[in-house]
Amino acid sequence: MRILRGALLLGGLALLACGLVGLLTDPYVTGPLGVLLWAAGLVALHDGLWLPLVCALGAAATGRPVLRGWLVVTAAVGAVAVPAVLRAGDDHGNPTLLPLPYLRNWLLFLVASATAAALVAAVRRGVRQGFGRAGRARRAGRARRAGR
Repeated sequence: MRILRGALLLGGLALLACGLVGLLTDPYVTGPLGVLLWAAGLVALHDGLWLPLVCALGAAATGRPVLRGWLVVTAAVGAVAVPAVLRAGDDHGNPTLLPLPYLRNWLLFLVASATAAALVAAVRRGVRQGFGRAGRARRAGRARRAGR
């Protein structure tokens, strides 16, 4: 395990060094300091706002695995979709840049995924409680054993 961790650490450091060299030597990047500041701000936003929010929602959804799964999926899709939603209509004269109705599509995704999660939760609840006659018989047997 120790060797694997060391290899992963060295690989990560090599990738980091490669990225930094590329950033500092790329002729199209005119302000590498600005890019580094933007990246630092992104890390601060992630660790200061996004991560605590996701952790708090996950803790609030303890015991509800379908809800937690839906929150993880919508957070991941939201992290990708929100920049496009916020920049919609900002095409700088290029109509092929961000040409789709991103807000509508993101909202449709949220509705569809929430519906799917609700269906999964309903099926899980139905399976736990038992469907049809077999479930009623099981519940009646439990009630008799409990002395009701």
